[in-house]
Amino acid sequence: MIDWTKVLEARAGGPPPGATARTQAGRQPQLADVPNLTARNSRLSGYITRPERRLSEALGAGSSEASGLGAPADVEMLTRRVTELEQQVLDLRSELAERGEDPAAARAANR
Repeated sequence: MIDWTKVLEARAGGPPPGATARTQAGRQPQLADVPNLTARNSRLSGYITRPERRLSEALGAGSSEASGLGAPADVEMLTRRVTELEQQVLDLRSELAERGEDPAAARAANR
């Protein structure tokens, strides 16, 4: 196991107290491995995090559906219906605007 305090001391510039040339020669390859091992640790952490997140989302969705607190299962149908109604509102507003213009145009023509 690596003694990280000694690694940090070695990076600071000098050998740890009581270190011989032989132990220093044995530490150099270990010190060279530290950045590689740190990068590997980060990659492995990412590999673990992704499945944990997916599992958490799946369990959360399942529990919210089971409890009845989640979004309704027919969200897509409701979204489509909202879009249809919004379009209908726009059509009715434009029709109302046209009807408002017709009497004004008729009055202007009669004058």
